[in-house]
Amino acid sequence: MSKHGRILVAMSGGIDSSLAAVLLHEEGYEVIGMTMKTWDYASSGGSKKETGCCSLDSINDARNIAVSLGFPHYILDIREEFGDAVIDHFTGEYLEGRTPNPCVMCNTHIKWDALLRRADRLDCQSIATGHYAHIREENGRHIISKGVDVLKDQSYVLWGVSQDSLSRTTLPLGHLRKSEIREMAKERGFMELVTKSESYEICFVPDNDYRGFLKRRIPGLEAEVAGGNFILEGTGKIMGKHQGYPFYTIGQRKGLGMAFGQPMFVTEIRKGTNEVVLGLDKDLLRDGMIVSKLNLQKYASINGPLETVTKVRYKDSGTPATISQTSDPRTGDRIEVLFHEGVSAIAPGQAAVFYEGDDVIGGGWIMKSFRQNENWFNESTVSSQEMVSSL
Repeated sequence: MSKHGRILVAMSGGIDSSLAAVLLHEEGYEVIGMTMKTWDYASSGGSKKETGCCSLDSINDARNIAVSLGFPHYILDIREEFGDAVIDHFTGEYLEGRTPNPCVMCNTHIKWDALLRRADRLDCQSIATGHYAHIREENGRHIISKGVDVLKDQSYVLWGVSQDSLSRTTLPLGHLRKSEIREMAKERGFMELVTKSESYEICFVPDNDYRGFLKRRIPGLEAEVAGGNFILEGTGKIMGKHQGYPFYTIGQRKGLGMAFGQPMFVTEIRKGTNEVVLGLDKDLLRDGMIVSKLNLQKYASINGPLETVTKVRYKDSGTPATISQTSDPRTGDRIEVLFHEGVSAIAPGQAAVFYEGDDVIGGGWIMKSFRQNENWFNESTVSSQEMVSSL
């Protein structure tokens, strides 16, 4: 009989999830390892060798850890669930002129549900992952908070995990730093984990070419959307032709296919007219946004304006903002975010996460961004107009 009960650990084959399983095993849990197969690389059409969390090598690495410590390991095939939810969402968002975040979708809406269903079948009381974050219970709510390692903190990607799921989740790495994890792996003789490179690519786009993936996924897309106009921010001046609005993202500078004499950035994507708006770096600034499809963690609801630090992307350090929860008849509850200063490259389709100190209040998907007062933006607009006269 185990000391702490039976726990199902998600093992990708990387150092973090492997050490999570090792530490729980050493603490006296009856560990069952499980590696999820989310994607068949052969069907992606990419040119790069299969790598990352779903590859055969990663599956074997996870199994070897389990075998060396004497606990069972299983492979869970969730390719159908993954394709229906994550990949359909990925392609659909680009066709709507938005920039999706498939890793957040997968973590919060696919992997957790899949793990908990299998945990029930295997009589596991809880599940565990190798994320760098904390979970605690307070006032009847299960709250995610930042991990100790600021550079590796992954609380941002966990905003969508439900209360029921959090109540059965353990995150054993939240109090550790990456450097400590590497030392622990060395001490235990798992040198292959220490030297293994980490993948930061989208798992189903192994060559990191999302445009190529879209073209292969949607036959005829390239011809259908080609030939739209690049438009200059604030003036409407046509700057040239582009390859099609789905192939650009907010904040993009490289890969525009044209030279403009100075750095230009994508500031807006207009699906209806197949226009891609360009501007200077200042033109990327917005100080408001609407966030919908919410999941709240620290509080069941937000009553009245609340002061937060809000992140608009994973590596974002966050910006002070006042948030207010309102109701939208089309999408249900939503949050209006009023930043205290301009934020660059807010991309609809990405996740916004609201913090109170180190605690995740909740999050949602960015629907649109705006400027609270156009007068605040005058300096940037003038800069763009002056640039036009020099072209």
